[in-house]
Amino acid sequence: MKTLQSTLLLLLFVPLIKPAPPAQQDSRIIYDYGTDNFEESIFSQDYEDKYLDGKNIKEKETVIISNEKSLQLQKDEAITPLPPSKENDEMPTCLLCVCLSGSVYCEEVDIDAVPPLPKESAYLYARFNKIKKLTAKDFADIPNLRRLDFTGNLIEDIEDGTFSKLSLLEELSLAENQLLKLPVLPPKLTLFNAKYNKIKSRGIKANAFKKLNNLTFLYLDHNALESVPLNLPESLRVIHLQFNNIASITDDTFCKANDTSYIRDRIEEIRLEGNPVVLGKHPNSFICLKRLPIGSYF
Repeated sequence: MKTLQSTLLLLLFVPLIKPAPPAQQDSRIIYDYGTDNFEESIFSQDYEDKYLDGKNIKEKETVIISNEKSLQLQKDEAITPLPPSKENDEMPTCLLCVCLSGSVYCEEVDIDAVPPLPKESAYLYARFNKIKKLTAKDFADIPNLRRLDFTGNLIEDIEDGTFSKLSLLEELSLAENQLLKLPVLPPKLTLFNAKYNKIKSRGIKANAFKKLNNLTFLYLDHNALESVPLNLPESLRVIHLQFNNIASITDDTFCKANDTSYIRDRIEEIRLEGNPVVLGKHPNSFICLKRLPIGSYF
């Protein structure tokens, strides 16, 4: 009987006894591992938040600052536009040619017109090119020119007034071109060279040289002149007229027929060889000269 009661009591108490949940230890273990991962993930997130977000903020600030600077520059440029650089304006000519201390060297570069020149240019050497014409616009804004050399081009025509504004021009060479007539020359010339052209006497005006009181050297050799140009200035020292078609001269060509006491003492050289004229037939034409002209006397 006692055994039966004990068994019944045991059966009554068994449902009331709950086993220790095995998941508690497992959850602790999982929790421990989870804590490590959580701390690592928190560190990673904190690193990303502090570093990467800070970096992004800096980048954003840089972009904003750059944009602000760009906008400010655009505003400044809109308000005060920069004038074009003078050097840039002159660069094409000074790349094609050589610009050095007021001198421009454009020799043998196959140009067919006078290039734009720096305003301070004083000397232009444009020899052996293909220039066919000179115009007033070529030198309109270059008032300080003192020497122009166009030797060895193809110049056939020179506009009236081309040299009219060149009040300082002292030397002009148009040698070895295709000229048929002379242009109006500037007043301060000391040297004029137009040898090896096709100039005839009718292409030179009667007073072409009369007012050139500084002209010292005149080279008109190897042309088609039929006579010596009139009114040659007293300042001349050298006159080259060789190899033309000059057939005669007069007592007034170099001297003054009505003034036997007149002496032309500045002339050092007159060349007339290669012309049809026989100088020996005109003895009175040289009585004012210290030296006889070079040429044929017989």
